[in-house]
Amino acid sequence: MNNIPEMKIGIVAVSRDCFPETLSVTRRQNLVKAYTDKYGDKDIYECPICIVESEIHMLQALEDIKKAGCNALCVYLGNFGPEIAETMLAKYFDGPKMFVAAAEETSENGGLIQGRGDAYCGMLNASYNLKLRNVKAYIPEYPVGTADECAEMIHEFLPIAKAVYALENLKIISFGPRPTNFLACNAPIAQLYNLGVEIEENSELDLFESFNKHAGDERIPLVVKSMEQELGTGNKKPEILSKLAQYEITLLDWIEAHKGSRKFVAIAGKCWPAFQTQFGFVPCYVNSRLTKMGIPVSCEVDIYGALSEFIGTVVSNDTVTLLDINNTVPSDIYNADIAGKYDYTIKDTFMGFHCGNTASSKLSFCEMKYQMIMARSLPIEVTNGTLEGDIIPGDITFFRLQSTADAKLRAYVAQGEVLPVATRSFGAIGVFAIPQMGRFYRHVLIEKNYPHHGAVAFGHFGKELVEVFKYLGVEDIGFNQPKNMLYKTENPFA
Repeated sequence: MNNIPEMKIGIVAVSRDCFPETLSVTRRQNLVKAYTDKYGDKDIYECPICIVESEIHMLQALEDIKKAGCNALCVYLGNFGPEIAETMLAKYFDGPKMFVAAAEETSENGGLIQGRGDAYCGMLNASYNLKLRNVKAYIPEYPVGTADECAEMIHEFLPIAKAVYALENLKIISFGPRPTNFLACNAPIAQLYNLGVEIEENSELDLFESFNKHAGDERIPLVVKSMEQELGTGNKKPEILSKLAQYEITLLDWIEAHKGSRKFVAIAGKCWPAFQTQFGFVPCYVNSRLTKMGIPVSCEVDIYGALSEFIGTVVSNDTVTLLDINNTVPSDIYNADIAGKYDYTIKDTFMGFHCGNTASSKLSFCEMKYQMIMARSLPIEVTNGTLEGDIIPGDITFFRLQSTADAKLRAYVAQGEVLPVATRSFGAIGVFAIPQMGRFYRHVLIEKNYPHHGAVAFGHFGKELVEVFKYLGVEDIGFNQPKNMLYKTENPFA
């Protein structure tokens, strides 16, 4: 994947001038050693110039970590810390930042007399001053620890920092207005700018013109060969591959020509109703290939779907997908394949589906086919280009970041799994199981007006995603609450 940032976290130790500076120096050195021993030194940089006690020290440290190429910051309270200088450092640093603090250790010089740092107390002042300065920073659930524990906190900050940094350097490229009868995918873009995301909205005519200019491109045979190798025996529509290759090259060239000042890109693509008749295929398979490259492509011009996919890609460092929260599992399939084998009720299960946009690496098997739903109202030959198959079983996280109709950010996160159960259906599809899904469906997805699209990360990343959304300032984060935790609108007597 070449659409994900590399992070380097600058570790800057701070010290209150009425506390022993040696505490912060020694504790910083121990922290860095604990991190490198466990995780290596690729992700961090130890700022050696000074212990930050004053505003002058703060400027020196800021200059040093910038020169070292740091794009994230860890402010480490080796003792109580200087609440002004340390929070100014966070304010002036352009990138994601975190605060952690040192726990006391009586084995250090001076024990709990000359060797007591009071960072437990200093973290309170730091958090207060961050709020005064309106500075966002990640503070772990319990931010005070030993060198080993703080090293683990910094490592857990990495995917959060990657997502925040990536969004500040992201451009979403969209093509066309949302299709009719898909108002659910239509959301105000104002919050994108608030997140630091740039948006370029284009007409699908612009894309069609560029596609036609790529006819006969000399790179097409190489892309076709790549597709043939990927599909193997699932290559059921070989006659369409050259057009799909032409389209893939068109999108990749568009990205290079239009990313501008931004480092990362996601695409919200048009896929119907006129796309098929004019281009002569459906773009699902190409969407899956770009997503596998780390460039998420959403369907139906779902801009916040593309945004969610990109966040999932960065956090998981893996391919994601975008699916409809689509249909219930029939009772006969549930009774035959799930009941008594897995600890889920039928209301905990559903099928996640999309026409064929899921990468081949995330399917148990795959075949290139036509899009059955579209073919009900269009000639079959213009609906070729989907990648069908059952989604691989295993842990998943279903999530979405969304702007409401009145331009407020909301998000949801739900962890579950794809069950190893045959779907007996079509498209890219899987049998999903999420604990208490029925209640989550009613009191989060319906109650808070989420669209039918959800992003899927392959693995459990709920902890990281919640922290990303909190860092971004999202106050309403829904999740699949356990049965003993009522939703605000849930009838306690139901």
